[in-house]
Amino acid sequence: MLDIAYIREHPEEVKRGAAKKRFQADIDGLLEVDRQRRETQRRVEDLRAEKNRRSKEIPGLAAEERQAAVAAMRQVDKELKEMEPELARLEKEFEALMLQVPNVPADDVPDGVDDKDNLEVKRWGEPRKFDFEPLDHVALGEKLDIIDFARGSRVGGSRSYFLKNEGALLETALLRWAMDHLVKKGFVPMNVPMLVKPEAMVGGGFLPGGEDSVYTVDTGQDLIGTAEVSLVAYHAGEILDQAELPKHYAGFSACFRREAGAAGKDTRGLYRVHQFYKIEQVIICRNDVEESRRQHDFLLSNSEELVQALGLPYRVVYVCGGDLGRPQVRKHDIETWMPGRDGYGETHSCSTIHEFQARRSMIRYRDKEGKVRYGHTLNNTALASPRILIPILENYQQADGSVVIPEALRPYMGGLEVIRPKEARS
Repeated sequence: MLDIAYIREHPEEVKRGAAKKRFQADIDGLLEVDRQRRETQRRVEDLRAEKNRRSKEIPGLAAEERQAAVAAMRQVDKELKEMEPELARLEKEFEALMLQVPNVPADDVPDGVDDKDNLEVKRWGEPRKFDFEPLDHVALGEKLDIIDFARGSRVGGSRSYFLKNEGALLETALLRWAMDHLVKKGFVPMNVPMLVKPEAMVGGGFLPGGEDSVYTVDTGQDLIGTAEVSLVAYHAGEILDQAELPKHYAGFSACFRREAGAAGKDTRGLYRVHQFYKIEQVIICRNDVEESRRQHDFLLSNSEELVQALGLPYRVVYVCGGDLGRPQVRKHDIETWMPGRDGYGETHSCSTIHEFQARRSMIRYRDKEGKVRYGHTLNNTALASPRILIPILENYQQADGSVVIPEALRPYMGGLEVIRPKEARS
């Protein structure tokens, strides 16, 4: 969340930021509740101080004075009993309103309504020109006997799937390869909790507001949609030392997303599924805008290196205001060329959050002067599967329906170079 002091001082800037992101946030209502809350808090504190003072004075008073003092203290008690519930109500209302306020986007974030308005800033590689009629990944998966959507839907419902044979091995190879790449860069590998308490989701900025994407179980816990949730919560409530920063984490997890709000959008094949695997990069760094920019570029370069090593054409877009989530200050997406879509599809998202998550999660550090400050957090996809399988299968397909395995993955596939159609194996 934002600092309430910042909102008090810059209400119009916060309103413009919310409008740019297309979020509804009652800033005027929040400031009025904040005013009432502070006034009530001051009155409660004054009454408590008066009660404390009188309780110390009464034993030393003469009998004739004590009766009046006791009566006065009873009046203080009565007013406190009226004011304290009101303060609790105002605190609860204030907290609810604060959680609705989105982070303020950076000044250079493009204006726009949705992903169609994102600004392309880089392109790498050329889309392949086929001398045969290419298949999409759904047809390839069936031909190669590596994806089974029919049985997946029968077992798990819509947007479920089985990866099998070389498909299962390819996914495992990709995830291990990406993790090894990040470990070499100094990231700490983490296998994280996939079932978390609601406060972890709130701390990451996924709740409130993202309920239509979250699976909640009957214990009241939530299934994560990204390891970012758990990695941000890892240091919740802690005060780190500046010398420990930046923290670089690479979290592996299964991810679960209801995506009820995305019904009917990109539902064919593996592009938008309810369960997938992901390796997420998360950084906690100093509360410094330039440091955050350097870490953002570092995260983005790591993911670009992985896509380049796979030999997949891609572009980088600077995400517009209307396509930003509540926590982000700025975000770049990597969109990889997918012949079956005849276009680019998002495979990575790199986000700068500043202190928005740190305030919610109480992630702080002590700087060199001994002052306790909130950290900055950032995140980026290293690799998400099965979505990354789409461009690999579609870009590396051959005329006979076989698929060449990218060279970088072959050591993780036991040296296998080609996945061949099932009829060619017998």
